[in-house]
Amino acid sequence: MAKQVMLKFTDVPRLMPEKREADARTEDFDEIYRQFADAKAAEQASRCSQCGVPFCQTHCPLHNNIPDWLKLTAEGRLHEAYEISQATNTFPEICGRICPQDRLCEGNCVIEQSGHGTVTIGSIEKYITDTAWEKGWVKPIQPAQERTESVGIIGAGPGGLAAADMLRRAGVQVTVYDRYDRAGGLMVYGIPGFKLEKYVTERRNTQLSEGGVELRMNVNVGEDISFSDIKDKHDAVVIATGVYKSRDLAGPGAGLGGIVRALDYLTASNKHTLGDHVPEFENGELNAEGKRVVVIGGGDTAMDCVRTAIRQGATSVKCLYRRDRANMPGSQRETQNAEEEGVEFVWLAAPKGFTGEGSVKGVMVSKMRLGAPDATGRQSPEEIPGGDYVEDADLVIKALGFEPEDLPTLWGQPELEVTRWGTVKADFRTHETPMKGVYAVGDIVRGASLVVWAIRDGREAAEAILSQFAATSKPVAAE
Repeated sequence: MAKQVMLKFTDVPRLMPEKREADARTEDFDEIYRQFADAKAAEQASRCSQCGVPFCQTHCPLHNNIPDWLKLTAEGRLHEAYEISQATNTFPEICGRICPQDRLCEGNCVIEQSGHGTVTIGSIEKYITDTAWEKGWVKPIQPAQERTESVGIIGAGPGGLAAADMLRRAGVQVTVYDRYDRAGGLMVYGIPGFKLEKYVTERRNTQLSEGGVELRMNVNVGEDISFSDIKDKHDAVVIATGVYKSRDLAGPGAGLGGIVRALDYLTASNKHTLGDHVPEFENGELNAEGKRVVVIGGGDTAMDCVRTAIRQGATSVKCLYRRDRANMPGSQRETQNAEEEGVEFVWLAAPKGFTGEGSVKGVMVSKMRLGAPDATGRQSPEEIPGGDYVEDADLVIKALGFEPEDLPTLWGQPELEVTRWGTVKADFRTHETPMKGVYAVGDIVRGASLVVWAIRDGREAAEAILSQFAATSKPVAAE
């Protein structure tokens, strides 16, 4: 009788990979979780209950076949586990690191609901693909045959790169245009290294480039090249620009120096970590060293900012959020990591202005309470009369979310239809916009969202484009 390798959740306790001590990890920007050893990865994978209705898979935007690759990992069949993982996810090692698993797959694990502690899905996913890279199982992109059609992709973030990968594997000629000097979008410049070390993204960029994807960096569409030129040059276009326009704060003193946008702050930090010359960092404008830092917001970007400020040597770091801990949008795991590292959270606190002359010296704060639910069902924060006070600050970082840029105006394309929120209108299945041959994916359609959703959109758009090409043309045999 075959030995039972699964359903060990009653005997084997949940275990995360070893986490570096807070005092040590705040000294650098390296990832905080160590890698599973082979035996531990197999042991943790064996806790999966192999349930008939895998809610982990259902709640994964990519519908990854999680139970199957957990079983294969438990059996020591890692190469097969990698093949199953890669079949539905272009960048599994990235999702394993930065997906909010506590809100997605792990948060819906059946054994978690029964009180046994979730399977550590994200850590095992990361382990599988990191092992695949080490063993040489991640193969170069080598299309079986080349096609004559070409696709232009605007934006080298996760959605654009996922589409580029699938299209190039099918032999399509792919050119990616991006305003930055490195491909990866927010994976490179928005997400700090302690969550996603940059070599992880860079090796995927190298794989794409060596596989025939043309990466045209430092190209600002609408300035260096027109959208019309891109559309005329290619058989299809994918808009994957993301959303980079930061939401702002009004109120007295909003224009004082030392009040900065989260993305500017994170980009400067990431560029400095990559070894770039960053004047705004070096002159202290976007550097938290020796400063009292206040971050406003409660999402994942706010968590990235507070944890970055700690590593830069801030005197103190506080995070203001207008709701309570239970209602914050960011990952609870990230919040816990931030607290371990010395961040102080000030719940039920909303900014109403700033103090200082020339440079910010404090945030005027109103104490809040939760009232009736809003349109989304979340309780709306209400100001408590007489509860105002000032929070001292030398650097204030606004992490209030992102909005889309006005692409029809920036690109001179009034016919590019957008919603009342400014996001690009696109079919939710094919991702084609009302402009024939033009597709849109990721945050520019959804609004600010997760990397995993952008990957899904990019893959689906690529499938739709390939279906369209198959209906109208024939491939050219490889030489």
